Amino acid sequence: MKPDVAAEQQRRDAEAAKAKAGNGIATLAEAGHTWVLGQATGAGTMRGADTGIPPQPAPTYRRFHGSVQLDSLRVGRDASRIADEVIQHLSKYIGANVEVTLEIWADLPDGATEKTIRDVTENCRTLRFDSFGFEEE
Repeated sequence: MKPDVAAEQQRRDAEAAKAKAGNGIATLAEAGHTWVLGQATGAGTMRGADTGIPPQPAPTYRRFHGSVQLDSLRVGRDASRIADEVIQHLSKYIGANVEVTLEIWADLPDGATEKTIRDVTENCRTLRFDSFGFEEE
């Protein structure tokens, strides 16, 4: 084994590992070329200094959306966990605009009483719901 050839191979391996860790794209180093694996077909596209094709930049994810159904008997617990484990991570960015919407759907097979309709309607007004209402079927 020749020391200079081994050192060159170690350098290439280190660069390939650094490129893979740095951008999250699987790469292979072969004879000074970098192959970026295609996502749809698995086919490789040659990129690197010898080809004149610049490497692809890492994607910038600017939006998030999520929807989850909460247990109606444990809304406080579930909402608290979501706030701690999801919302706080999104809200920590300067300038982040994070909106959280609580949506309620209730099917009442026997219908709601007048008292329930009055109580829920008044509470929704007091809590400043954007929209609310009961429907006839």
